[in-house]
Amino acid sequence: MDDRLAPWLWRECQVSLHSAQPLSGGSINEVFRITTKSGERLILKLNPNATKGFFLAEQRGLSALAAAGIKVPAVVAVSEHMLLLEDLGESTASSAFWPSLAQLLATLHQTTSTRFGFTDNNFIGLTPQDNRWMESGIRFFAERRLLFQTSRAYDAGLLTADDCRKLNLIAERLADWIPEQPPVLLHGDLWRGNIHCTGSSKPALIDPACYYGWAEAELAMTTLFGELPEAFYREYQEISGMVSDWRSRATLYNLYHLLNHLNLFGGSYLSSIRAVLKRYVK
Repeated sequence: MDDRLAPWLWRECQVSLHSAQPLSGGSINEVFRITTKSGERLILKLNPNATKGFFLAEQRGLSALAAAGIKVPAVVAVSEHMLLLEDLGESTASSAFWPSLAQLLATLHQTTSTRFGFTDNNFIGLTPQDNRWMESGIRFFAERRLLFQTSRAYDAGLLTADDCRKLNLIAERLADWIPEQPPVLLHGDLWRGNIHCTGSSKPALIDPACYYGWAEAELAMTTLFGELPEAFYREYQEISGMVSDWRSRATLYNLYHLLNHLNLFGGSYLSSIRAVLKRYVK
């Protein structure tokens, strides 16, 4: 057992630790399944170097999802460097899991706003996410998403001036490709790793980066690192009535996440970004 955990847990949230099991899959935080001396099982996310407000932002996102009727782990305690969560258990997803997940996501996307953004800024991975409100979804995605990430990548020497020129051209022409859509509540970082199958085989969402944005952008991210089973998309489209050609715009929406991964993990994502630029800027 990690010798840091017992004093940390007691100091931060007065929890007496009995045992801790490291969990895999966290590229940003250390994650443990812990058992307290009273026998309760919890999930601990720990990051001694967390940016101020990092875990508080995650707590707000989980609260927003829960208020929208989404199954998420309850927050037991939070501090600047740790987040202690309900342990939802885990099981293998059955064929029925994916239509249930689609129903869950369609429920989430019924929570709407009149503006794009969120009540607070938060984080997408470790990257700050600027959620200041805007009336225009096109301007929001251009300025708060694409160009924000572009500026960070250029300043870090990860993009060339020509890359930035092309990204700016795409940002200027978004309305040529993206249809009008209302702002709906998004998980914000919905790849397969943030979809959880609970111990009772029900879908739950974890690690949110919430904001009010385009439902199509949420669906697009589920395709970025390997698509979910087709039953998920079929059920979501039937429930939501989303137009069937959203996939034709998926690479454009996912440019935001590719830029974020470039900023987080380095140049291995550059070729994917340039492939999108080549498609949209002749």
